[in-house]
Amino acid sequence: MNPQKKAGRYERIYKQLAELLTATDNPVSRMATIAAVLHNKMDGFFWTGFYLIKNGKLLVGPYQGPLACQELEKDNGVCWAGINQNKTIIVPDVEKFPGHIACDFRSRSEIVIPLIDQDGKVFGVLDVDSKDTDTFDEFDAKGLERIISLLTSTIVWKQFD
Repeated sequence: MNPQKKAGRYERIYKQLAELLTATDNPVSRMATIAAVLHNKMDGFFWTGFYLIKNGKLLVGPYQGPLACQELEKDNGVCWAGINQNKTIIVPDVEKFPGHIACDFRSRSEIVIPLIDQDGKVFGVLDVDSKDTDTFDEFDAKGLERIISLLTSTIVWKQFD
């Protein structure tokens, strides 16, 4: 998808989610809605979902796509890299990422956006995988970060500690 088309699609999804997310303040419902909308409206999104930190473990949350790993090994893989570095991570080819955790061998590229609460603490990630290499770029990073701000700016996340 060309950059202008991608940016336009993210803008439309952002507006749709801004409206949809007013229906509830339940964080799990909001994450499920975000995952469903992104997974079904963005080309190439093979697995779309959340991993949340609970008692020092990174556990799967709401997602769309094939079966997920229930828990990700601490400090390994792209999701933990996003958490530990407190930044969005784009991986053009997961086979070249040291310590990549393969929950599904068909995943070829990945983007991870950390979820940061109002106190600046990372409590999980949005994780998106694609079956193709080089799927994600800075347009995805900016679009997904903006969408995630709808979630993190309106919910008190202390309940996930």
